[in-house]
Amino acid sequence: MKLRGKILLLAIAPLLASLALIAVGVRQQEGELVAREHATVQRAYMEARRDELRHYVDLALSTVQPLYAQAQGQDALTRRHASEQALQRLATLDYGADGYFFVYDLQGRVLMHSRQPELLGQNLWELRDARGQPTIQRLIAQARAGGGYVEYLWRKPSSQQMAPKLGYVVALPEWNWMMGTGLYLDGIQATLDQLDREAQGNIARTLWWIVGIALAGIVLISASALALNLSEHRLAEQKLRLLAHEVVRSQEEERAHLARELHDGISQTLVSTKLLVEANLREPRPALLQQAVERLSSSLHEVRRISHRLRPALLDTLGLDAALEHLARECETAGGPRIDCSCEPRPLPTLPEVAVTVLFRVAQEALTNALKHAQAGQVLLQLQAPAGGDLSLVVQDDGQGFDLRAQNLHPQQGIGLRNMRERLAAIGGQLDIQTRPGHGTWIEARLPAEALARLASDNAVS
Repeated sequence: MKLRGKILLLAIAPLLASLALIAVGVRQQEGELVAREHATVQRAYMEARRDELRHYVDLALSTVQPLYAQAQGQDALTRRHASEQALQRLATLDYGADGYFFVYDLQGRVLMHSRQPELLGQNLWELRDARGQPTIQRLIAQARAGGGYVEYLWRKPSSQQMAPKLGYVVALPEWNWMMGTGLYLDGIQATLDQLDREAQGNIARTLWWIVGIALAGIVLISASALALNLSEHRLAEQKLRLLAHEVVRSQEEERAHLARELHDGISQTLVSTKLLVEANLREPRPALLQQAVERLSSSLHEVRRISHRLRPALLDTLGLDAALEHLARECETAGGPRIDCSCEPRPLPTLPEVAVTVLFRVAQEALTNALKHAQAGQVLLQLQAPAGGDLSLVVQDDGQGFDLRAQNLHPQQGIGLRNMRERLAAIGGQLDIQTRPGHGTWIEARLPAEALARLASDNAVS
């Protein structure tokens, strides 16, 4: 072989070997990333399902609560009349083809089942699923224990097939009821399959990029072999390696960003809120409620359109201070307490993008908790971002408070608080909560100046 051919071979062989190693590395890293995405999606999916179910049951309870309170202490005829009215109301509540409420008495007799009316009046106490577990007995036992979640098998109305289902049930002792609802869990597999398809598509695109880069490098080296010396060949090979590495790094960063955004589960929250507004359209001020439904429907359409690339648009269009004020006004319009919002100084200093997103999410979660659980009459939302100092976001309400220690120890409660802590800890911040039953709640999210400087430096480097 001539010297020219040897030089060309020595230039091409390392390039092909390095690109082959990069391709193998891309496939391996992509497989690990898909496995992490599966775990993240499953965890986020189950947390979102539990939160959604709790919202649905709270809605149903709010619908029948006036009748339930009216029936307490009354004669049997009055209680029966109130319970019949409550069953009629619950039968009208549904959410999609497979979303419905059911009511059994505490001895297992079906009182209301809008999707399977043939079950009315039947006693299903001895019903067992394919695994031999007593379905109705487990549901009633959980309801008697104070309410909660139960996973079981049940026929899916849309497909008429048995499917895994997550139910949430509560007991109404005055009426001898077990009431609940559930969501079918087979949808998670479709989501995971979609992730797999997207991952395979991204792998194929990346490999084609590598193939294209390899071909371009071979053509370039071949065309320049007579004019370039060995050092120039090595420089071209190094540039190609850096380009391939940048492609892989950019892809991994995008995957990580999408995986974090999946955890928010905004679509489920919007669906629950929309159902709450629609259920209350029978009450006064229907025009305002209809406008809210239309706005929420538009929001749901936007969420589905951007899918995994979710990000609060207010932060990009208005900035953090204006976004917080808009969030406070939305909570008030939704029937929440009066919210006093203040941001100092005005205008705010430039903040790292990740810090802005985390603070907005923390404020959103804290105001949602105050709106749903605190029964507060007034809320204070205060942001202080002095230039060069610590950044502080405070949300304080005068509501009923809660037992923080018990909330932290309970495995099925306090998910929102844990999410807030984890978000802040990921960027070097901390969450401080002070509350006790009957004395309101005080929440502070604090980002030290050192953490802000580090985030700004990381952002500038990237």
